[in-house]
Amino acid sequence: MASPVEIRNAALGATVVKNLQKRGFNAYYCADKQAALKQALALIPQTDTVCWGGSMSISEIGLLDKVRAEYKTIDREKAKDPAERVEIMRRGLLADTFLMSVNGMSVDGELINIDGNGNRCAAMIYGPKQVLVIAGLNKVAKDLHAALARARSVAATTNVQRFPGKKTPCSVTGACADCLSADCICNYFVITRRSNPQGRIKVILVGEPLGY
Repeated sequence: MASPVEIRNAALGATVVKNLQKRGFNAYYCADKQAALKQALALIPQTDTVCWGGSMSISEIGLLDKVRAEYKTIDREKAKDPAERVEIMRRGLLADTFLMSVNGMSVDGELINIDGNGNRCAAMIYGPKQVLVIAGLNKVAKDLHAALARARSVAATTNVQRFPGKKTPCSVTGACADCLSADCICNYFVITRRSNPQGRIKVILVGEPLGY
């Protein structure tokens, strides 16, 4: 028998999927990581070249390991130096499939992303033939205002801890200071309110917490 949490998650997932579909996204709800991985792989043609932005969510469902093992990839981690890394990230904008998550999402189906370099946001907007978004229900907030607040106060302040060399107020206090630090990772804010062309952006909602 499903638990109250599972029942609530399924209900919320169905609501958000319906709203995403109204906005031109292809959207799916998966109860757990295993189902999400299966759905994601079904959406990526074996002939595709795959790239990705920084995302804990795609790693946590096992998707990153799968694409590295089974697909042609554009992988910035293979760069020999910072200059080559930048060039690989630029080539990623011409991938067939780009993998990423979001920093926040409204129940109404709008996506929020905050970027340091801008490569994830750029790929979301234009370039790759399709964008596949993996997002746990923990990313969903009541409305766009709450989703943006979540992206800034939770996602960004946690993500910065992945980079010990970053000298930002939030790396010390854990709270957003709306800073202008040279090390700021909150340089680009993108709201994606529709997928154009229809179905180019595909969203897999997962009924488990993923990422930050």
